[in-house]
Amino acid sequence: MEPVIKLIKNRSDIGAGTRGSDMGVDAIEIAAINQNSDYFNQFPFEDVKTHNESVYDKNRSTFAKRIEHVAEQCTRVCASVKKNLEANFFPIVLSGDHSSALGTISGIKAVYPEQKLGVIWIDAHADLHSPYTSPSGNIHGMPLAAAIADDNLDCQINELATETQHYWEEMKNIGCKGAKVLAENLIYFGVRDTEEAENKQIEKLKIRNYKVDEVRYRGLKTCVKEALDKLSNCDILYISFDVDSMDCDLISYGTGTPVPRGFDQYEIIAIIDQIIETNKVVCIEFVEVNPLLDNKGNKMAETAFEVLEHITATVILPRE
Repeated sequence: MEPVIKLIKNRSDIGAGTRGSDMGVDAIEIAAINQNSDYFNQFPFEDVKTHNESVYDKNRSTFAKRIEHVAEQCTRVCASVKKNLEANFFPIVLSGDHSSALGTISGIKAVYPEQKLGVIWIDAHADLHSPYTSPSGNIHGMPLAAAIADDNLDCQINELATETQHYWEEMKNIGCKGAKVLAENLIYFGVRDTEEAENKQIEKLKIRNYKVDEVRYRGLKTCVKEALDKLSNCDILYISFDVDSMDCDLISYGTGTPVPRGFDQYEIIAIIDQIIETNKVVCIEFVEVNPLLDNKGNKMAETAFEVLEHITATVILPRE
């Protein structure tokens, strides 16, 4: 049966260190309009209520900024994804900052508690920090630590207040209790800007990272096939695409934490297309377009829309 797309628009940026990714969804819509595309009229959508006004609150936790509001936002995203999966939609989640991915993963797991979930994380960053290890306190760098329920206490540098600990435990148990994905079923593409605590986690947990140079040297199809073989025991897959996985010098600096020497949009499309063709993908998420930081007009959103439009066509393409 042909998947029925549902767009979930989550204009939240409270997990980021820089304001503006809350405008990313609208920037992508403007890109579509400027290309005379009716993409956003083709599919049903829903808006997730946000808590963006909390950026004006005094940060009570230096090591997990606005954690109480991020926990609430992730819970909202979880509920939206869960509801739409249960209604047999294929959710494409368009979010601001990457902390939202915890909500998305939690929503998927709430619907498929007995299924083994594989996560393909296309990003310049590992997002494996916890409040115990984070040097910045920005929660968009923590969603995977919560999703795998591993605080990496071996690398602890921060002492948390009781309130922060409470909300962090709450985040790890959104949707259903405990880990949503096993580290062995998490695969990175393009991660190239990490810190020591994350590097130690990647090594300890043996998380596979297909760096840009390796993908280009060994061949994109070969690397994606190898990744999918590693995830062959997974029943369902989720793809999280952070636009900073793309080369900021080639594309644009229109994202919160731009990193050079990344993929181009055609490589991103090819990676996602090959994963979709497994028929195991149940949800895809786009994050971290920040038009306020774009040095080329609306270039990052335009490029993200190019990827979005193409991979959507692959999702709805009839396959045996």
